[in-house]
Amino acid sequence: MINSKHEKLVKRASYASVVTAVILLCSKLFVWFATGSSSILASLTDSFLDIGASIINLFAIRYALEPADESHRFGHGKAESLAGLVQSAFIVGSSILLMLHGISALLDPQPIVRSELGIAVSIFALLLTFILIRYQTYVVAKTASVAIKADSLHYKSDLWLNATVLIALSLSAYGFYWVDGLATILISCYILYSAYEIGMESIQTLLDHELPAEDITKITAIVENTENVLGLHELRTRQSGYMRFIQFHIELDDHLTLIHAHAIADNVETNLLREFANTEVLIHQDPISIVKKKND
Repeated sequence: MINSKHEKLVKRASYASVVTAVILLCSKLFVWFATGSSSILASLTDSFLDIGASIINLFAIRYALEPADESHRFGHGKAESLAGLVQSAFIVGSSILLMLHGISALLDPQPIVRSELGIAVSIFALLLTFILIRYQTYVVAKTASVAIKADSLHYKSDLWLNATVLIALSLSAYGFYWVDGLATILISCYILYSAYEIGMESIQTLLDHELPAEDITKITAIVENTENVLGLHELRTRQSGYMRFIQFHIELDDHLTLIHAHAIADNVETNLLREFANTEVLIHQDPISIVKKKND
């Protein structure tokens, strides 16, 4: 069962993401009307995508945090991955349109008016995005939320995006007008690659991909180092939203009583939950002689 502190932190981080995206969208929209900059339009498009992604994330997180019910015995965690697929499809379409606009601006470069406004909003975007990322990093450290981690990675890419826009506007102010269109194309390519990463990660989660190798190593070490456990096999893991699922067989002495074997399994589960919060553990107990016969 997820604790209330985890839920509050994750929800606050998702709200902060939406508010940040709205503030940046409004400021960039004003500056784009004032300057006509192609790279500002690229950054504006990305902020629009941020709002869509953050709102989808917000609703997906709220749904994913719902406890398991009679129709969804394993919870609703995969709503996050479904939201990721929707986000990636939306981003792909927008980035292609953005690339076409950048090609047009590169072939027919135009002077940028009031470039100082674009430079100012880019600096503002860098600072605000940095503050949001710091808070998201704190939340991920406390909750290990997959959705917030993905959102944080997206905003980290925004730091590079806004830095690119800042450089493009600064060079355009000195007559290098073609840089504005080139920056737009580069940004659209980067957004397209980000969409690919989001989509692939979502697909892997929906396909019940194993936990990372370092987690598998930790799980194996914890189980094997628990007193009276002689070995383990058939380890299977997966992630669904904030929940991890771990199942495996432990190998025990043939002559243990059922109560003793159950106590050992409880110790294994307790040790795992100390290291991995928000995890459901399923353990099957095998007599060591049966395991040896199967392996012979």
